[in-house]
Amino acid sequence: MIALDGRSLDLAALKRIADGEAVSVTDEAMARVRASRALVEKLIADDRVVYGITTGFGHLCHTRIARADLQRLQTNLIRSHATGVGDPFTPEEVRAMIAIRLNSLLHGVSGVRPVVIEALAALLRHDIVPWVPQQGSVGSSGDLAPLSHIMLVLMGEGEVRATDGSRQPAGPALQRAGLAPIALEAKEGLALINGTSVMTGVLGLAVERALDLATAADVIAALSLEVLKGSTSPFDPAFLALRPYEGMREVGENILACLADSQVRASHINCGKVQDAYSLRCIPQVHGATREALRHVQRQVLTEMNAVTDNPILLSEDRIVSGGHFHGQPMALVADYFGIAMAELANISERRIDRLLNPLVSGMNPFLAKDPGVNSGLMIVQYTAASLVSENKVLAHPASVDSIPTSAYQEDHVSMGTIAARKGATILRNVAQVLAIEWVCAAQGYEMIRPLELGRGTKPAWELLRQQVPALDEDRLLAPDLEKARDLLWKGELVRHVRNFVDLR
Repeated sequence: MIALDGRSLDLAALKRIADGEAVSVTDEAMARVRASRALVEKLIADDRVVYGITTGFGHLCHTRIARADLQRLQTNLIRSHATGVGDPFTPEEVRAMIAIRLNSLLHGVSGVRPVVIEALAALLRHDIVPWVPQQGSVGSSGDLAPLSHIMLVLMGEGEVRATDGSRQPAGPALQRAGLAPIALEAKEGLALINGTSVMTGVLGLAVERALDLATAADVIAALSLEVLKGSTSPFDPAFLALRPYEGMREVGENILACLADSQVRASHINCGKVQDAYSLRCIPQVHGATREALRHVQRQVLTEMNAVTDNPILLSEDRIVSGGHFHGQPMALVADYFGIAMAELANISERRIDRLLNPLVSGMNPFLAKDPGVNSGLMIVQYTAASLVSENKVLAHPASVDSIPTSAYQEDHVSMGTIAARKGATILRNVAQVLAIEWVCAAQGYEMIRPLELGRGTKPAWELLRQQVPALDEDRLLAPDLEKARDLLWKGELVRHVRNFVDLR
């Protein structure tokens, strides 16, 4: 069980929660929640005018709400803002969103009751996954529409995802779990939806997986370099130290570690080749730059996961700030950066795929076919990779440079951060498939040069793939092979397996 305190959630814990682990709340955090709620009750008792507590929302911020209507105000807020459309977020993404929203409320400046905290934790504990459409958020004031679909479920309304993936009413699902719907009180509806938890949840899970995929890309690139009999001089530590980026150094170390003891490498060590194509000799520079970008994204996401993204903020009775912590710009910019950085991993991978399959440069059979002509071999998998990298180039166009006014110009600059995060997640899936295609091609390339032994890390990479994807001796349906290779990457199996043989950075 993951203990949440508002301040120490990390990507590994977020992934565990997304995968089904329950959460608890520390006593210190719950004490802050109780103190914050007491402040809300005092503000109401004193008949203070405070945005979102005793006023309407957005452009209606100057509309005073009678005390008798405060509960109705919060309930209507959730109902009216649940306007999402399109396909749903994955169960893992929704669970991450709930955890991040809960973590934000634990700072004790949002004014919700402990019962609301307990209700959010109960959704995770009982694996009740709200049905949350992906489209409808402009990224401020927070992720209003998608978060409203989550919070409807707390009220016994809206829909949840059944175990078979279908939609069903939330009320019966709560009842089966022994949970009672809650009636939202003053400030609570606004505190539940006025934040960046959706974009942060999607991006957090994406960057956690991307860090593993970046290492997998090094292993696969090492296998391609080896099969293509490329030079390892560009990976020399003394050479890379002249441009002292940590990511570049780590990539170089991974490549050399994977190629250690390679008979293939030894077979051409003094061949006299002057230099390789960029997609081979610039692996440290390109892969390394993606690593640097991912680290920046990771730092931003960790900050956001443990931040308050709400409005207004109740610092004390005399310090109630109606500000902009709900604005998604910090996530929007790095989500766009994430998409661009990951797209480049696929771009350079596709160029290595072409070199493996192209007889004009590989020196091997055309398209790595055993009997070219009668067999097309892997010819068309390069088309698939090309289509994916081209799609990524469209998706990599930044969403964060766009803005459109909402709520009668009250909200006149928005972040589009949720769109950026969703695009980044799609790019990530495409990248995994392109890398899987390179893996399949490089492994088939090795079939052309056996029985020379592969390196210390590339050999287990080839062996792992061969457990799922046999060598291509005769043309066959390749789509299942590509899917199996991608699933191994997506689940982190390649890096996990190769780490049993070499130390990967």
